Amino acid sequence: MKSSDTITCPHDSNAPTDEWRDERRVCLTFDDGPDPVWTPRVLQALREADARAIFFAIGPLARRYPRLIREILGNGHRVDLHCTRHIRHTQLTRREAEEDTRLGLQDLAQAGASPALWRPPWGVLAPWTSEVAEDFGLELTLWTEDTHDWRGDSAGAMLRSIEDDLRPGSVVLMHDGIGPGARREGCEQTVELIGKLARRIREIGCAPELAETEHA
Repeated sequence: MKSSDTITCPHDSNAPTDEWRDERRVCLTFDDGPDPVWTPRVLQALREADARAIFFAIGPLARRYPRLIREILGNGHRVDLHCTRHIRHTQLTRREAEEDTRLGLQDLAQAGASPALWRPPWGVLAPWTSEVAEDFGLELTLWTEDTHDWRGDSAGAMLRSIEDDLRPGSVVLMHDGIGPGARREGCEQTVELIGKLARRIREIGCAPELAETEHA
């Protein structure tokens, strides 16, 4: 995921509310899974860090690996919608995006998830994306801090790149799968980052926990 292709949300309407920030939580999020190799390792790292996260899953992967969706949920995490096809909304018609969303939600439901949040591919929104989200009863959720883990940077470098910006209500973007545009072959450094990041979050007086939403 190239940074020039994303639209981030530095504490705007797509980030958690002020009320949520007052509770001093930082939300860890993972895109592009589930992956049969890396999702279990991410889950293990989260267990060791006593952290909870949101996994924005790809529908066909959820259909292929429903056991991983159940494992994510069974460990106290959320599973929400990423997409069916990893294509920017600006490259789709509204009707195509609606069908993509419908199919993705269907796949996730069959795997046992009940998505309420939606992070479109690349974080790119079309003029109609928010209307589609409303039609499907989904809340758009982007991020405030991007680890750029898709580049293959070390865990230490990723932590240094975001730690000064962490604050109550931060939403941190990571990946538990190898999506389009990734320059790495695996997610080892993301797995290593989780414990370091959870410790840093606690050092600033926050907890690596899930965001509250109006759907929760």
